[in-house]
Order: sequence, then C-alpha cells, then structure tokens
Amino acid sequence: MSPLEESPFSVSIADNVQKIREGIRQAALRVGRDPSSVQLVAATKTVSTSLLIESYEAGVRIFGENRLQEAQEKILAVGPRQGLAWHFIGRMQSRKIKNIVGKFALLHSVESVEQARTIHAIAEKLGIQQSILLEVNVGGEATKGGFACNDIRDAIDQIDRLPHVAIQGLMTLPPFSNHPDDARPYFAELRQLRESLAQGNLTHGGVKELSMGMSHDYQVAIEEGATIVRVGTAIFGKRG
Repeated sequence: MSPLEESPFSVSIADNVQKIREGIRQAALRVGRDPSSVQLVAATKTVSTSLLIESYEAGVRIFGENRLQEAQEKILAVGPRQGLAWHFIGRMQSRKIKNIVGKFALLHSVESVEQARTIHAIAEKLGIQQSILLEVNVGGEATKGGFACNDIRDAIDQIDRLPHVAIQGLMTLPPFSNHPDDARPYFAELRQLRESLAQGNLTHGGVKELSMGMSHDYQVAIEEGATIVRVGTAIFGKRG
C-alpha cells in the first residue's frame, strides 16, 4: 500500500498525540526538566499522508522519515505548512545522500566522517549548512552503524572543520528490549558522552541534542536526558 493511500487501521491521532505530550511532560517533571526542552518527532514510515496531516492538525510539527522516496512523496503531498519540519531519521545510503542534503532540517543518522564529508561537499554546492546528528552505536552491535563511543571525540574534531555541516548533537538506537528500563544504561551513557563533549568549543554547531527513545521507551529516554524523541507506533498504531 502506498503511504499516500488510506491506512487500514483506525486510531484517534489527536488522543494519541495528547497522551504522548502528557507522557513527555510527566517524564520531564520527574527529573526536574522543563517539558518544553523535549522535541517530539513523529516517525511516519509507512504512515498514510491523511494520518500525517491529522497529526499535524493535532499539533505535531516535526516528521521523521526513514526512506527517501517515501519522504519525497509525502513532502510533495503535504506541501508547505506553518512550522512544519522534516527530519531524516533512517540510515543514509551513499548514492541517495545527494537527494537528502538540503531537503531535511536535521539528519539524525550520520555514521562516519566520510559520510559527513560527502554531506559537506553537497551542501557546499547548494550554498547551505546542513544540520546533523552523529549516530553513536552505544551497544556495539555489529548490525548497526554509527561511531564507537571511543571514536566520537576524534570524529567531531574532524567534522567540525567542515563549514557546511553543523553538528547539533548525538543519536542512538540501543539494543532492542521489550522492557523499557533495559535501555536506561545506554541512554545514560549517551548523555554522559554528550556532557563530556559539550565542554569543547565547536565552531559550527554544538553537541546539545540527544535524539534517543521511541514509542516504548521514550519516557526512560527523557529521564536520562533526551531532547528529541522519535515516536511512531504510539501515535499511529501498529503498522504492517
């Protein structure tokens, strides 16, 4: 089914968005944080355009896409709307980077210095500065991309020399578990890494953002310092 067609399931998007907003508020307050310091990104892979628009009308303003072609279709179908921003949250294939740079406000999954240099070269040709997050493989999983924790400082030093790339922070996907609290040590590790890096003086950005936490563990992520949570299923329901 095309993401531009109607979805086969029926959910109350407005109610779900309200529940997520309340979950964000409660999680932030539990650890003495300002709830407004947490951005909600609606993860919209395979979600129909009609449901995406419904979530916009319910107050969601940032949408995260994993697949370039699907994102291109949706961006065209939804059109420009006040406050609307698109993030690319999936793994970036080398041959598609040229079509990603400049189309998204933030790229969540930069996983190598080489990839950052490619983004920089394209952004330079476009005359823009592309904001990025660096993906950190905190679980050391062979099936996932990203920087090792021990390599991230050197990577940042190299990437920060690229004027058309702006490092905004870090992103991680911890090893999956059905128990949200199992992710806590990984989230805490990324926060501690961010805190150690934030003492540096970056020229073109700053290690401020922490993109971590999804539908089942976003509250734990917020308790551990997430500033961006990527929520899909809890808003749109299970997808096939």
